[in-house]
Amino acid sequence: MFHRVKNVQPLSDMILYVEFIDGDIKHYDVKPLMSKWEVFKDLTQNSLFELVSVDTGGYGIIWNDYIDLACNELWENGI
Repeated sequence: MFHRVKNVQPLSDMILYVEFIDGDIKHYDVKPLMSKWEVFKDLTQNSLFELVSVDTGGYGIIWNDYIDLACNELWENGI
């Protein structure tokens, strides 16, 4: 089952506010991804982090052509 994303907003300290279509809300910390995948270090440029948006259909979020996250990652590891 997919927990599709309705809305995403960048917060301070590399935290995302994620609202799902079913009404649930989670906060997702992006910082741990930077030690796992080099591409996420680009998000330390505050202007890029602020550009986050919901991907088509709500199956994830995107920043650019190279950086994205799946909806289930946000759901399973969000708080």
